Amino acid sequence: MPKMIICGRGGCGKSTLITLMAQKIEEQGKKVLIVDSDESNLGLSTMVGTGPAEKTLMDYLGGRPFVMEKLMASMRKNWEEKVELFQECGLDELSSDFVSWNGNKGFMQIGKIEHSHEGCACPMGVIAKDFLNHVIVNDDEWVLVDTEAGVEHFGRGIVEGVDSVVMVIDPSNDAVLLSEKVSGLSKEAGKPFGVVLNRVDDETKTILQDAILEKNISIIGAIPYSKTMARENLKGNRLDNNMIEEDIGEILKKLESQ
Repeated sequence: MPKMIICGRGGCGKSTLITLMAQKIEEQGKKVLIVDSDESNLGLSTMVGTGPAEKTLMDYLGGRPFVMEKLMASMRKNWEEKVELFQECGLDELSSDFVSWNGNKGFMQIGKIEHSHEGCACPMGVIAKDFLNHVIVNDDEWVLVDTEAGVEHFGRGIVEGVDSVVMVIDPSNDAVLLSEKVSGLSKEAGKPFGVVLNRVDDETKTILQDAILEKNISIIGAIPYSKTMARENLKGNRLDNNMIEEDIGEILKKLESQ
């Protein structure tokens, strides 16, 4: 099954979609790894229900200094040379030092900004790109990548190691405009692209559908607005897909058929 980037503007519901998809995938008896590549997001492990692992992947590798040295050494040799940090490996081979498993659902963090003046997030981008290029996914396994807001993951080349791109669109004009940009970047990268409408009612769903289809963008599915999910998210509680199980099931079916 696929390695998939879930992207969108800030606050659109990327983490919510990933959480609900991961629950449904696990219920189907399949294995799913959630990769948190957002260097500032703190609550995803709670939403997913795994808790964080002991280390981020960057810490496991030796921290920012180690990764920066690898990056600088590569740049000194050849700007086009790739930084190699990993060898090919399956999900079962990943160390429990940086992956937290709860049943068939795993969670890992690429790295986080921990200190003021620490520096940019480039090392995390290098790690995420190389990791996704080397992790092997079997037929009954999924990898879902939660990205930072916007399109920087395209510039970093993280999209290189995934099979498809899904964008979450909330009822906002900014999201509609961004969808056209992300669609173009996905096409340039040679990756299938589609969108999931989030937090919609009947009226906003129709407006969004018309706007997206006008841009010749594929709509994978829609998640209705839920006061219950909004409340549980605000409280920092684990989300439950029972409230919208049918919607998530249809989204997964479409993604599997891509």
